[in-house]
Amino acid sequence: MSDYPIQLVFDDAVAIIRDVAARHRLETETLPLSRTHGRILATDIDAPIALPPFDNSAMDGFALRHADLRADETTLRLIGEQFAGRARDLAVGEGECVRITTGAPMPAGADTVVIKENTRLDGDRVVIVTSPELGANLRRTGEDVSPGERVLHAGYRLTPARVSLAASLGLASLPVVRKPTVAVFSSGDELIEPGLSLAPGEIYDSNRELLMGLLRAEGLEPTAWPRLPDDPRQVEIALRDAGCAFDLIITCGAVSAGEKDHIPAVIAQFGQVHFWKVRMKPGMPVLFGSLDQARVLALPGNPVSVFATFLGFGRALIDALQGRLEPRSVERAQLVAPLEKSHARREFLRANVFCDEHGTLRADPNPAVGSHRLRAVGDSNALIVIPDGPQRLAAGAVVEVLRYA
Repeated sequence: MSDYPIQLVFDDAVAIIRDVAARHRLETETLPLSRTHGRILATDIDAPIALPPFDNSAMDGFALRHADLRADETTLRLIGEQFAGRARDLAVGEGECVRITTGAPMPAGADTVVIKENTRLDGDRVVIVTSPELGANLRRTGEDVSPGERVLHAGYRLTPARVSLAASLGLASLPVVRKPTVAVFSSGDELIEPGLSLAPGEIYDSNRELLMGLLRAEGLEPTAWPRLPDDPRQVEIALRDAGCAFDLIITCGAVSAGEKDHIPAVIAQFGQVHFWKVRMKPGMPVLFGSLDQARVLALPGNPVSVFATFLGFGRALIDALQGRLEPRSVERAQLVAPLEKSHARREFLRANVFCDEHGTLRADPNPAVGSHRLRAVGDSNALIVIPDGPQRLAAGAVVEVLRYA
């Protein structure tokens, strides 16, 4: 088991994940707009029409010819009404105007809209009290989007605003990358289902729900498999079965170098290990590999390690499998308290990130240490990223933070 990298630096491990996953990018499917929210767009989209598709009014008021306006009050003859909807066959001539509502198409001949509040009615006459500028309150054809203009980019996440833009262009469906199917395993004879009675030496399985929730937050629909026992043959059978049926396998526990840590040997024998162990704290024993059609991300068993390795590697793997090119937002915050570390590994510390009264993003480290202390994760909302190498960071120093959600 020495033909793959061991003890990589964090950034090199992420690079390997992205490279391997990009070579196994999932296929494209075309879905109706209602099912594309949160998905990754598979191809660029160019606008088939202009937005707006026609000149229209930005306000309720009266459409007119600007050339008819005088410096003082102007009286025009009202010849009809144009509401939002199908255009009527109206044309504004000299000394005429048309009542118009927001979004309604401009009648022929009109080049300006005066808002209702700046007029008064006198029978079929409209008195313009305050004259607008030429082109006032008018939305021109294509001022937002021109036909043929690239409006949506492949590799970008389809937010509600982007799906709405597609709808405004008349697109009923979009090509997206298929979401990966995910099998989730927790491992260890000591694990017991919540709700059952604990015997001495047993603990409740918290990692399964942790991973299921983290994956659902990414828009995926993971499948929880039965707990992996500390038996190499059963680990082999379960992982190989999952490798034939899923795009991604995520395990937690049994990945270090102990006598009961069988996952690295199974992946090495029946698949491929791309790297094992990363210089990070917590989460050093993390493994990334391939098994049949699946990519495998084997995480350590301590819950804080699960958190750190999933946020650091799991998100990158999910993004690369779906061909996501849009970078995730990077947040930085000022430390509330000083931090210091003497080791070379990248470290991830639990923290509360908040915006202070001056509008500055601040990060308050949680005092708990130890990768087993799950309550500190529950009491926090982010991880502080302390860079590689010994660090001495003063209060007020700017650090990267990873939000839990």
